[in-house]
Amino acid sequence: MPADDALRDRLVRVGAELLRTESPGALSLREIARRAGVSHGAPRRYFPTHKSLLSAIARSGFAELRAQIEAALRSAPDDPRSQITSLAQIYVRFAAANRSMFELMFRHDLLETGGELGLRDASLPLFRLLVDLVAAARPAAQPPAQVTAAAIWAALHGTAQLWIWGSLTLATGATDPGPFIDATLAAHLGKDSR
Repeated sequence: MPADDALRDRLVRVGAELLRTESPGALSLREIARRAGVSHGAPRRYFPTHKSLLSAIARSGFAELRAQIEAALRSAPDDPRSQITSLAQIYVRFAAANRSMFELMFRHDLLETGGELGLRDASLPLFRLLVDLVAAARPAAQPPAQVTAAAIWAALHGTAQLWIWGSLTLATGATDPGPFIDATLAAHLGKDSR
C-alpha cells in the first residue's frame, strides 16, 4: 500500500477509534491529526473538507456493519426469514455497541452530500440485501419487497435509536431489544412458522 494510502487509512481508522469513546462532535480535523501523529494540516491532503473526512469515517462504519451482517448470514440457517432475523439483530446490536459511529453514519448532511462525499452509495447495498431477502421470504407478496424492506428498516432504525436512548427500557422495562425486533418482523413478514 502506498504511503499516501496508508496515511489516509490511518486517519480514517483514528477517527473511527475516537468515536468509540467520544461523540461525533469530537471529530475535528485537528484532533484526528493529533491522534494520528501528523501535522494538523495533513488531513487536508487527503480530505479537502471536514465533511469528506467524516464521510470516509462513516463509510468505514458501513463497511464494518456489512462485514458483521455477512458473517452472521454465513452462519445463519439458509432460509430468508432466518437471515432477515440475523440481519435485524446485527443492525440493532451494532447501533447499541457503536452509538457514535451509528449517529455519524446516518447524519443527513453527509448522506445528502453528492459525489465522493455522499454516503448513500455506502448505505444502499445493505438495503438492497434486505430487499432481496424479503423478496425471497415473501415471493409475489403485497406490498412489494422494496416497500416491506423499507418499512422493516425504518422500524429497526427506530428500535435501535429508542434502545440507544433508553426509551424502550424506560417505557417497557425491557432489558433486551430482541422482542421488539421479533415484533417488527412479525408485523411485516407474518409469524415465523418454524
